[in-house]
Amino acid sequence: MSTPLPNSLANGRYELGQLIGRGGMAEVHVARDMRLGRTVAIKIMRSDLTNDEIFLSRFRREAHSVAQLNNPNIVSIYDSGEETLTDEAGHNERVPYLVMEFVKGQTLRDVLRANGALSQRDAEQVMLGVLNALEYSHRMGIIHRDIKPGNIMISDQGTVKVMDFGIARALDDSAATMTQSQGVVGTAQYLSPEQARGETVDVRSDLYSAGCVLYEMVTGRPPFVGDSAVAIAYQHVSEVATPPSNIVPGLPKMWDSICAKAMAKDRRNRYTTAAEFKNDVLTFMNGGTPVAAAFNPLTDLSNMQARKDAEQGTATVAMSPQSETVSATQAFNPVTGQFEAVPSANGVESRAAQRAAQEKKKRKKRAVIISIIALLALLGIALGVWAISNQESNEQVAVPTITSQMSEARAKELIVDAGLKYQQKQDTTSDKAAGTFTKQSPAGGKKVAKGTTVTVWFSAGPQSVQVPDVSGSSQEAARKTLEDAGFKVSSSASVEDSATIEKDHVTRTDPAAGESLEKGGSILLYISSGMTQVPADLVGKTQDAVTKLIQDQGLRIGTITQENSDTVASGSVTRTDPASGTSVEQGTTVNVYVSNGKQQITLGNYVGKTLSSAKTALDGKLTVKLSSGSPNVNNAKVTAQDLQSGTQADKGATITLTTTPNSSGLQLVAGKSEQEAKTTLQTYGYTSFTTQSQSTSDSSQVDKVISASADSNNAVTLYVGTASSSSGDDSSGD
Repeated sequence: MSTPLPNSLANGRYELGQLIGRGGMAEVHVARDMRLGRTVAIKIMRSDLTNDEIFLSRFRREAHSVAQLNNPNIVSIYDSGEETLTDEAGHNERVPYLVMEFVKGQTLRDVLRANGALSQRDAEQVMLGVLNALEYSHRMGIIHRDIKPGNIMISDQGTVKVMDFGIARALDDSAATMTQSQGVVGTAQYLSPEQARGETVDVRSDLYSAGCVLYEMVTGRPPFVGDSAVAIAYQHVSEVATPPSNIVPGLPKMWDSICAKAMAKDRRNRYTTAAEFKNDVLTFMNGGTPVAAAFNPLTDLSNMQARKDAEQGTATVAMSPQSETVSATQAFNPVTGQFEAVPSANGVESRAAQRAAQEKKKRKKRAVIISIIALLALLGIALGVWAISNQESNEQVAVPTITSQMSEARAKELIVDAGLKYQQKQDTTSDKAAGTFTKQSPAGGKKVAKGTTVTVWFSAGPQSVQVPDVSGSSQEAARKTLEDAGFKVSSSASVEDSATIEKDHVTRTDPAAGESLEKGGSILLYISSGMTQVPADLVGKTQDAVTKLIQDQGLRIGTITQENSDTVASGSVTRTDPASGTSVEQGTTVNVYVSNGKQQITLGNYVGKTLSSAKTALDGKLTVKLSSGSPNVNNAKVTAQDLQSGTQADKGATITLTTTPNSSGLQLVAGKSEQEAKTTLQTYGYTSFTTQSQSTSDSSQVDKVISASADSNNAVTLYVGTASSSSGDDSSGD
């Protein structure tokens, strides 16, 4: 660039790095986004083009069109702006730039130059990525118009990404052709026939270019080559490409059919959508028969030529302004852009010149005589014309009145029949449909001399102008601005939420501001409802990120409250009030709740308590685990804990308790039967029992447990009463 670049753009947000690419109107630098901490690529306009409104408009249109695209196979546009730079002479100039996704990898052009033709599988994968991108962009109303290997990136991870929608335009504006100063815009080797002819383009134009890319991937060369862009573009219009299988021996002929259908001269014979093209590639690679199998490129070319002949050549071929046949002694001059005569080296012509010289003297004398006779004849004709003209000038006739219902041919017929001369001009200021009568001079009915010239103007059609930006304006002011620009404003309006535009003011228009629209075209206003939404999916984001998202929606930040959370990490947002996704009025205050981590539990002393009491004290805040061999019954006695009393643990943490049988249960079995006693003691953690008879004179204690004891191993001995006898006490084990 002729103007030195600064080290950073956008008040230091983007730090510029090395130059990584240069195009016809811009250069690309790797850069660092200091705000978001990521690597980006920045396309900067060449400073010598900033005074060219055509280039500036094209650059801004690229940013507007592509920023809305969000697809993994399309290089994303993050930001755009303009930077004031100072050249070496001290002059300031505003240079636009685009901030794009940085893709580490290489272009398909680089791959083809280094390796030649790709394998069928690699070609399929690249083409599927390209067609995925086109399928999405076409659905969003964007035509790329410049699909070529140089605009297809393959990342180091193998992801295919289409970039540089630099000459893309919304489908709503596709009535305009892609010609500029009668020349072809785009790359000649991948240009569709309709682009070469300067005609309207549509999504099928992109599919033709994609077909050219597929052809080059499987063959290693473009479908058409030539010494000049004009020669190549001519082949796109009038010649059928050599079948790929004729170039690469052994290549399946089905590739011939797929490429031929995608590259059909008549767009009506091409794939109608990128999805249809993609399906054919997948069908073939999976062993099926694609739709293209039935396509005949020679029939397509023949039918296309017949249709063009029937239209009497009304479609201008942008690559060649000449309508005459180029002779064998004419050559194309790449400087002038014209076919020019070249000297002939033919010996026959030389001999003919010699014979002509020999007869020169004879012809000279004869020419003098003929010239004298012709001069006298011309003098007589001139006198006759003067006499007739003088007579006509004295005769007055009424000028016919031309109306808007009349065709150009009818207007000319009326004026000529009246003895007047007809002159036709285009009215470039009219909003009427092209070809509609707008005015005449002299006016209809006026008496003029016969032979007077009558000029009739017919509309050139409504002129396309950019839609003004009326966002933020009141409805009344917006309508006036748009109507003053020559547009019609729909009487109805759509209401939508807006984060920044106040209630009942204009948020946007359809078509959008900056888009081209014919004068007289209708525009729909979108009006702010005064409502906006609390952003969705805030839980888990940092407090700073949530604060920015909420403020970007035109909302205020209220209180920031810390709270425990078992699921959200400390420092991240747990919830908002109002909740995410809620529709609220602009300026509403939103309270934010931030996690300070899990709740901390202060441990108590559980030793000496029953297991049931210990669990009650923990209140479910910790997970209780018993050590090996510990009885798991409510009345068991806690003898140890692994987390010490007075320490803290996260809510939900695990505490391990050690329990033993509770000796208090031994006092509860007197008077019970042996079985009842065992059942009771089991609820206190005892599992091992023996019985021993004990003589008693109390009949109420017979067959009842008189007492119980446990040894150091917690084995229980039950003393069961028996009636007194002279033989003494008997003992038995259980």
